[in-house]
Amino acid sequence: METKLIELYLLICRLYDNQPVLKQQLSNNHQPLFSDEELLTMYLFGHLQGHTTGRRIYDYIDNHWRAWFPALPAYQAFNRRLNELVPAFEFLIEHLLKGAAWQIQSTDDRLVDSVPVMLARGIHANRGRVAAGLADAGFCATKQQHHRGVKLHFIAAHRSKGLPLPERIHLSKASQHDLAALRELSPRMPANSGLFADNVYFHAATQAELKEQGSFLVASYKRHRNEPQTNVPTLYNRFVSAIR
Repeated sequence: METKLIELYLLICRLYDNQPVLKQQLSNNHQPLFSDEELLTMYLFGHLQGHTTGRRIYDYIDNHWRAWFPALPAYQAFNRRLNELVPAFEFLIEHLLKGAAWQIQSTDDRLVDSVPVMLARGIHANRGRVAAGLADAGFCATKQQHHRGVKLHFIAAHRSKGLPLPERIHLSKASQHDLAALRELSPRMPANSGLFADNVYFHAATQAELKEQGSFLVASYKRHRNEPQTNVPTLYNRFVSAIR
């Protein structure tokens, strides 16, 4: 286990050395006693050991690995600095996914979807104040529920007989339409690949944009009002759902 901890620390240090701009932007202290590299190592190592909250990770390191982190600050300082390192986590995840891509066989096709993160629901949706700078009121069509919160969008590589491999993740207001979020994600699609999506992404202009890039949109067909129902769209939608 000590070897894994050392390997993780060296990996993070190597990434910081290759991206010096990270160190200048992410820490208010240029030379703190407890470095950003140590903090990231501590947090990721705690997750690898099955601890899923900041408090449990901190207590685990404090109780079992304190000798490896002699300058470990108080929990309040640890938690504050952890929140300041969000850009570093985004960079690390992107790098690690790229490094793992050759180990995890995936196809050229991509999947896109979104999920609501509800901070307040029902009658409390209009009174919620959490994350005021980002969260707002939205409506989840799947659950037929009004809520206040944010929306998590992601694009993932399709894998046969396996879970998709996430490539890009985007956080938006709950009210933002999925198509607008897709444009902000700006998916880098391989040539002759398909982007599989549900019917909310069924949009002629989006299909045309992807076609110009050499890829194509495979979205569930959205039947128009008063349009006669046939088996062809139903079978097509089943195919799209099976891939997704």
